[in-house]
Amino acid sequence: MTEDTGGHIAYVLGAAMAQAKLDEVTGVDIVTRGFADPELGPAYEKAVEEVCPKLRIMRLRTTNDVYLAKDALNAEIPAITEAFCEMVDGLGYRPDVIHAHFSDAATIARAAFEKFAIPWIYTPHSLALEKSDNDPASQRVSNELAAIRTAHGIVVSCRDEAERQLMAYEPDAAGRIHRISPGVALTPPQGPDKGRSLIAPFLRELHKPIVLAVARPVKKKNLAALVRAFGESARLRDTANLVILAGLRKSLRDGPDEQVAVHQELMGLIDQYDLWGSVALPKRHTAADVRSLYDLAAIDGVFGNPAWHEPFGLTVVEAAQAGVPVVATRSGGPSSIIGDIGYGALIDPANPADLARRLLESLNDPERERRCADARAKACKLYQWKQWASESVCVYRGIAQQGTKSPRKVSRILACDVDGTLTGDRQSAAAFAKWSARRKDTCFLVATGRSISEARRVIAAWDLPCPDILATSVGSEIWRCDGWGDYRLCRDYADRISEGWRREDIAGAIAGLGLTSQAMHDQRRWKLSYFGSAADSRSVSRVLADHGLSARVVHSHGHFIDVLPAHAGKAAAITFEATRRDLTLADCIAAGDSANDLDMLSACEAAILPANARDGIADLLRGKAFQSRHRYAAGVLDGLAVIYGSTERPAVRRA
Repeated sequence: MTEDTGGHIAYVLGAAMAQAKLDEVTGVDIVTRGFADPELGPAYEKAVEEVCPKLRIMRLRTTNDVYLAKDALNAEIPAITEAFCEMVDGLGYRPDVIHAHFSDAATIARAAFEKFAIPWIYTPHSLALEKSDNDPASQRVSNELAAIRTAHGIVVSCRDEAERQLMAYEPDAAGRIHRISPGVALTPPQGPDKGRSLIAPFLRELHKPIVLAVARPVKKKNLAALVRAFGESARLRDTANLVILAGLRKSLRDGPDEQVAVHQELMGLIDQYDLWGSVALPKRHTAADVRSLYDLAAIDGVFGNPAWHEPFGLTVVEAAQAGVPVVATRSGGPSSIIGDIGYGALIDPANPADLARRLLESLNDPERERRCADARAKACKLYQWKQWASESVCVYRGIAQQGTKSPRKVSRILACDVDGTLTGDRQSAAAFAKWSARRKDTCFLVATGRSISEARRVIAAWDLPCPDILATSVGSEIWRCDGWGDYRLCRDYADRISEGWRREDIAGAIAGLGLTSQAMHDQRRWKLSYFGSAADSRSVSRVLADHGLSARVVHSHGHFIDVLPAHAGKAAAITFEATRRDLTLADCIAAGDSANDLDMLSACEAAILPANARDGIADLLRGKAFQSRHRYAAGVLDGLAVIYGSTERPAVRRA
């Protein structure tokens, strides 16, 4: 292990092994740099290493034969690029796709595309702009920006990566981002005894619950915050012991500078707060030891991750899958993970008191056993490599279908909401996909409150057809399918709705109402989102009018408030697309189930409501819509059968 041995290594191996098991995959090659280093062993000198059936590691060699840390690799990239292109040229076949991990690999993949026209995918793993000491003008940031702008697709693990981290680089890249939850290669259960034996020499009261942390010994993991939390909270010290697995060390003076600094800081803080006998910091551990400590923490302990920033949070998933409650940083991926599994706490990594309070709440939670069981089941279902492999290959397949999507003449636009309209029942969703594939005369438009990356994730998860157009974020963005599996933002629509959109002034006016904002990744360039009642939405409209600010306020699902440009919305997006295709709203059909669909249901000539429609929209439409007795996509198909059952326009009006 070195300072560069992190979660991305487990990610690449887990992903590749799962892909190799798929019947439709002929083979997977992991390509990396070979080197000779006596301390690390001879394995890294092998040109080819067979890992399992259909999976091998291929190592590139250059004239520089020594091990290089990640930060020292930049000067070697031209030579590695040349070696990679020579390797591809000599394979005897062309890979269907290249998946580049980190921006240095993206530089190599881009060069291979220019030479061989092999499409490529980029996974950033960790972005420089998220680091506290980042330099926006650095070469790494420049390389990451180039990768984000030129990759045919970008695969990330969580919403924070997709909708906040990457947007800081290039907002228009959103149409090429695919969020696919990764798996976790968790060691089988070991029971708590092995872990107890490992930490017993350090602790005076071994019977106490443990607060467990597992992280590399690097500053960004902020492990010192856990020691400070214990040092500054007598109640936490009385309740639990602290166990930190911070890599492997020979001594406090051996190893990379950053590792030595982190270990010395931890030991210094333990001494400063006189925590000897309450903190275990083993020098060495095995994978079995880690799992055994997870098993021990699952009894009555808690897992802590106070990183300054966590791009995803592999150990958070590991802990959840082992049945351990989680307290983690609010910066980065853990916010998505905890949202997905429904249990855990987010903390300010700069506030040890907040960390101590949340750890104690978790340790003393009377509903802990039930909540942990529910979270564990969700984590095991959501984060598995088999599912990741299947979804990633679907992305590869879409990107490998080269070229620009040819426009076709259509006579109608079908605009559908997704959640609760097309999703909800897999059998009827599959029937809708078959119907859509047959209707070449109809443009399929999805109009949703979700962001572009989340809409695509849900569409893929339900095996729905890829829409011709995505009107996302409550109709404040239009994205068109443009080949290479890519959706491109419509700049003309963006320019139109930007007129009079004073986003900062609007946010400032609303701030005085004291409403709670939705998560940062739900805030978009042309959308501000809050939690609130119908009365709150009316207050928003009043305060904006009082300030002379023009905007559209949409209240839906009982507690969501979206504020959009005055000329935006689902109906506005559909009208824009109809005009662009020489159609009118008389040629448009809308299907939806909630209040944020109301404008498009009212505007389009034909409207369809499945039986599960809510928010009183059937009454608001006053008989204009066809209301099916069937739920979800079956209800949509029911309405379409009426509409397409007759070629006469009156039949459309009656629908």
